[in-house]
Amino acid sequence: MYTYLALGDSYTIGEQVPVYDNFPYQTVQLLRKAGISFHAPEIVAKTGFTTDELILQMATTQLLHKYDLVTLLIGVNNQYRGRTVDDFESELETLVKKAIQFAGGDANHVAMLSIPDWGVTPFAKEKNAAEITFAIDAYNHICEEIAKKFSIHFINITTAQRVHGHDENYLASDGLHPSGKEYAVWADALSKLVQQLFS
Repeated sequence: MYTYLALGDSYTIGEQVPVYDNFPYQTVQLLRKAGISFHAPEIVAKTGFTTDELILQMATTQLLHKYDLVTLLIGVNNQYRGRTVDDFESELETLVKKAIQFAGGDANHVAMLSIPDWGVTPFAKEKNAAEITFAIDAYNHICEEIAKKFSIHFINITTAQRVHGHDENYLASDGLHPSGKEYAVWADALSKLVQQLFS
């Protein structure tokens, strides 16, 4: 059976939803249905994590030496806290290098998901949505450029998420985090990529 390491923050844990509804678990279920056997995902993530906090958590967590699949979704809390994109860029590079190491040095088995735009959610109704969107775009541009630099896969989930961002069916009860229905969209995109890699 294949192994999967998911790195990130609240969007990886699936804040406010049952664990089986987060995108790593839904991805594994889709892959199993497709006849590709994966163990349950190992998740290193916490709500509120920034890039540097994820780096620190990885350093203090007992992990396998190698995983068959590694995903990374991080950065929204850097943006939320008003951190500079320069710091984000250098720390994201560190995380991508670590992700590739955990994938046994195979960049083709690492995927980065884009950062969702929380500015379109009801949670942000008192905020400047255009300003948040502009910042998220700047962060995602860095994500995409680093993905290209290190030849890992980049999955854009933000475009669809922005369409769903006002729809309560795609949101958890806090009006901020995605529901299982939104995570299913991400899982579908990721599982299709993984099926190509493992078929």
